[in-house]
Amino acid sequence: MTTADVLPQLTAKVTAAAHPQSASPCVCGTTTLADRPDTTVLRHAATVAKAHAPGTDPTALALRLDTAADLPEVFLAPLGPATLVGSRPVTFWPYGRPVDPDDPAAAPWEAAAALLARLHRTPPAPATPPMRGPAKAAHAMARLRGTLAAEGPHPAAPPVLRAWSALPAWARAEAPMPGTPTLCHGDLHLGQLVRHPAPDGAWRLIDVDDLGVGVPAWDLARPASWFACGLLPPDEWTRFLTAYRAAGGPAVPEDGDPWPALDVPARALTVQTAARYLAKALAADRPLDEVEQSLIDTCARMAPE
Repeated sequence: MTTADVLPQLTAKVTAAAHPQSASPCVCGTTTLADRPDTTVLRHAATVAKAHAPGTDPTALALRLDTAADLPEVFLAPLGPATLVGSRPVTFWPYGRPVDPDDPAAAPWEAAAALLARLHRTPPAPATPPMRGPAKAAHAMARLRGTLAAEGPHPAAPPVLRAWSALPAWARAEAPMPGTPTLCHGDLHLGQLVRHPAPDGAWRLIDVDDLGVGVPAWDLARPASWFACGLLPPDEWTRFLTAYRAAGGPAVPEDGDPWPALDVPARALTVQTAARYLAKALAADRPLDEVEQSLIDTCARMAPE
């Protein structure tokens, strides 16, 4: 089912979910929050509907929804089970106010760290599926290879491919993840936090698509990667890491050097992000910008010729 097919049905679904007791026509507007081949997200009044990627495993999604519902102090809780639009599962959520991208000084690093630490300390249910972080990194690499096959070689590609090959098999989704299975978000960044609609407006995590058991350091890897690439100021990284440790997060030691635990996940997220950005630049036939080039340069330092 294409995005064009999804939107009308999804609009009807979110309208009905937002006004379950109303028999009169709705005059509220519907806003598109995201519209990509793998995800479509609409907001209507105080309700959000998300059409998940084609091919989403409905059993795994149901387990992830149950986990979020059981952890309302960590996740924004879903509004019931998934339904279907065509072959795509759709979930419903209360609308929460996101992080303001124009106010980086107010970024909730401490809240993100505390939520992660609490999540990582929660015993996973026996049937919890694997965290999808390494699988998403592998998907980004597959997309880059497909783009290179279609568009031709690019001088920025070899450092990314070398850095990917230098990662251990588990970080490339080619082997089971090591260590004690820990409940993880799987795709942590500031866009995954929203203010709870309740009066206290506490921060909560959203997006359960990658939630599962795995290596908890993966959830710290994106800010660690951006810090290592010079894209996240040292004070913000320190705020995040200090708050995570203070909350008893198990992904890194209580003190001392955190990088032995963070090194592989941070390198994997660096390669994943570089691959995504490079594929987009190639598809748009445009040069790399400063941020994109810094990620390519980091890949080159990680796996020199």
